[in-house]
Amino acid sequence: IDYRGENLLTASASRLRELRGRDISAVFQEPMSSLNPVLTVGEQVAEVLRLHRRMSVRQALERAADLLNEVGIPEPRARLRAYPHELSGGQQQRVMIAIAIANEPKLLIADEPTTALDVTVQRQVLELIGKLRRRHRMSVLFISHDLGLVGELADDVVVMRDGIVREAGPVERIFRAPQDAYTRALLACRPRLDARPRRLPVIDDFMRGVSATETPLARPPAGKPVVETRHLRKAFKLRTGLFSSKELVAVSDVSFDVAKGRTVGLVGESGSGKTTVAMLAMRLVDATGGEAKLEGTDLLALTPAQMMAYRRRIQIVFQNPYASLNPRRSIGRTLVEPMRIHGLGVDDTERYARAKKLLERVGLPAEAMERYPHEFSGGQRQRIAIARALAVEPEVLICDEPVSALDVSVQATVLNLLLDLQESLGLAYLFISHDLAVVKYMSDEVLVMRSGEIVERGTPEAIFASPQHEYTRKLLAAVPRGFEGREARPAAQ
Repeated sequence: IDYRGENLLTASASRLRELRGRDISAVFQEPMSSLNPVLTVGEQVAEVLRLHRRMSVRQALERAADLLNEVGIPEPRARLRAYPHELSGGQQQRVMIAIAIANEPKLLIADEPTTALDVTVQRQVLELIGKLRRRHRMSVLFISHDLGLVGELADDVVVMRDGIVREAGPVERIFRAPQDAYTRALLACRPRLDARPRRLPVIDDFMRGVSATETPLARPPAGKPVVETRHLRKAFKLRTGLFSSKELVAVSDVSFDVAKGRTVGLVGESGSGKTTVAMLAMRLVDATGGEAKLEGTDLLALTPAQMMAYRRRIQIVFQNPYASLNPRRSIGRTLVEPMRIHGLGVDDTERYARAKKLLERVGLPAEAMERYPHEFSGGQRQRIAIARALAVEPEVLICDEPVSALDVSVQATVLNLLLDLQESLGLAYLFISHDLAVVKYMSDEVLVMRSGEIVERGTPEAIFASPQHEYTRKLLAAVPRGFEGREARPAAQ
């Protein structure tokens, strides 16, 4: 590894410490894994300045405030005293960027810096990195699974698979005339805003030379609603002092229906209230007002004992399967436990047989029963989470950001699986995501949420072709569109 004529592989530990944070800096995917939760933002930005520039505490904090201002954090001097958990995800990532550029490095390594962020914050972070690159004449190594982002930011692209470079070249050539089948697969796997094929192409299709079909996705006609919500409201009380509090309205006047075999997509930025709506629909949190009905029964009016019978009928799949699967429990036990709780199956022998069939249904071998979550890839773990949700034979599946933590090729396989399951089982889906292309591909109806309210609703075709609300137009404008988007979008100054 040659850095400005110096072989880093033979450099001493002390020399590497000099280079790291001064000449070469990095920004990682999950800022809360990189930021120290017990130190203030100011202390953490100042630390790298004091270490490499020998500044006094006062000088370092002054420079830290300037850096926070440069990366677009409001009220930078006040934020110096804040702790990481008091900032939003986008602001946390901006703090990481401030730390990374504090010593004006020659190289910034950005490793999946926007994967966990919603589309508008993602756009802001990308534009910030581009602006800082030009201002500081800094080289950027941008690592991502999303070629839409790469196409807008990079000058040259290197495509890797299994530790091997499959293709490399200028960004325009890679996007307009990709030579390798794997590169073509990555470009094709992503759901598009201008089409809704019956099935998304996956990596294996391209590696086997199978051409992707553009058959439009056929949807069943809407039937009787399985889920009905009316005027849902949720307010939290926040303590502001010893004897005082204020009300925070997380969800306000939300109404929608989901019919059997149909999908309602819920889209919005982080903090818009999407997950709270899901929790209210399942009655995992109690509503302040409104109704949430499952086949005519108002779940909000049931006692806990009565609610138990309905838990089986509405299940949820979360964003991070590794966090929602018990690492100390085998996959077989994970699938059998909900059946046992809800009294499905005569005995464990029958339950284990059903669990094996579930694994086969989601595309995993029966021998996976004896293995543990850490032995699987992210996409396989999400398949297991889906199998667990299906174990109790639900009628409704709430998918809360089910593919946002997965790379683009694995996303396609999971989305195809969800549609296949819906077609064969007649499931009703409430599909929550900040990714507009994914929501369009999956949904029969789209609801756009902002600050706890639905600001626009309609068919995917209507919403994406002719958005009526300014907020919807803002979300659509922020969607990465690869090299074509780079050409269409004016460069940030």
